[in-house]
Amino acid sequence: MLAVAVLAAGKGTRMKSDLPKVLQPLAGATLVERVLASCRALQPERQILIVGHQAERVEQSLAAHGGLEFVLQQPQNGTGHAVQQLLAPLQGFQGDLLVLNGDVPLLREHTIQTLVETHRASGAAVTLLSARLADPTGYGRVFADGEGNVSAIVEHRDCTDAQRSNDLTNAGIYCFNWSKLAAVLPQLSSDNDQGELYLTDTVAMLRPAMHLEVADADEINGINDRIQLAQCEAVIQERLRRHWMREGVTFVDPASCTLSDGTRFGRDVVVEPQCHFRGNTRVGDGCHIGPGSLLENAEIGQGVEILHSVVREASVADHCAIGPYAQLRPGTQLGPQCRVGNFVEIKQSQIGAGSKVNHLSYIGDAELGAGVNVGAGTITANYDGVNKHRTVIGAGSKTGANSVLVAPINLGANVTVAAGSTLTKDVPAGALALGRARQLVKENWQPPSRT
Repeated sequence: MLAVAVLAAGKGTRMKSDLPKVLQPLAGATLVERVLASCRALQPERQILIVGHQAERVEQSLAAHGGLEFVLQQPQNGTGHAVQQLLAPLQGFQGDLLVLNGDVPLLREHTIQTLVETHRASGAAVTLLSARLADPTGYGRVFADGEGNVSAIVEHRDCTDAQRSNDLTNAGIYCFNWSKLAAVLPQLSSDNDQGELYLTDTVAMLRPAMHLEVADADEINGINDRIQLAQCEAVIQERLRRHWMREGVTFVDPASCTLSDGTRFGRDVVVEPQCHFRGNTRVGDGCHIGPGSLLENAEIGQGVEILHSVVREASVADHCAIGPYAQLRPGTQLGPQCRVGNFVEIKQSQIGAGSKVNHLSYIGDAELGAGVNVGAGTITANYDGVNKHRTVIGAGSKTGANSVLVAPINLGANVTVAAGSTLTKDVPAGALALGRARQLVKENWQPPSRT
């Protein structure tokens, strides 16, 4: 059996934020969500979050994650004190305890699985992750023999000058035999520089104690301030871009683009510089995105071109062309082979196959049939000051430049709206609709004299 405990009680003072540290966002997910995701494949029998600072807020943020148990650490008196809070909830538990930190979000699933497997195969009382760092300042040092047997861990501030020359550091990730750990937890002492109870002190009390050195030191990067947050963001972004380039995506300027874990690409996608993908965005085969586009929770079909545009919570069918400077807002659905051009905004609307909204238009709360041609400057006036109303335009219809369709209104198929018209009534199929003021011309007109 396996229980997982995530230490998530810290205040994160150096973040200088009203948000708890473990709820800081990183590539579209919070730090603690990333930590929980890293051990999901292990399918632990128990998942426990040890919370403290803004505990209710942390619990609320994870309400959608089933099977989580929350244990309060109050006050926060070190990592050993945090794990002592598990003595009651895990009383009688027979198995291993995996201890993770809520502010160490870069661990790979494979690394954690290897840690647990190595621990169980060796029969150790505790197995910890370690890493060699070029600059180990601030990290506890691991002292071990050539076979991986650990004699002690010494926190950086408690190290002598000689001990600080050791570059093998403690990652703060442990797999314990719970029964053996529970027996020594009450013996922890706060006789150290910080006056706290260190979980690291249990390593010297447990035998055998082993360590597993991680090959990629980036995995153990912890986050204490916004500089480290940005550094971890860079690592995740590099991982994501490399993954998708191996899967057949071209990034013209990889470093200028950002992705979320939920982004998915087909093959032969080309991503130009300064493009950003958020949430659960899907991009089909053969698309050309950018430069300068933002896609968030978007569904993009095959062979779509998007240039300098924003697509949020919208779907775009195959072989559409979007932009430049178009915005597809939530609820927009484009059929295949549509064209949405420069400075066009579409919201909560369905656009039929082959329709064109080429420039300078607002289409909101509307339904357009196939083959509709929307002239420049066409507006669906969907709001009466209290409620939103729908506009329906039948297949094959076209609007002239500078048309205003005041909803609710229904235009039949193959309607032509004359340029400059403001329409307030339904138009039957096949009709020509005009709604202009009569033009008045006064010949030989002279302006009033200024005397």
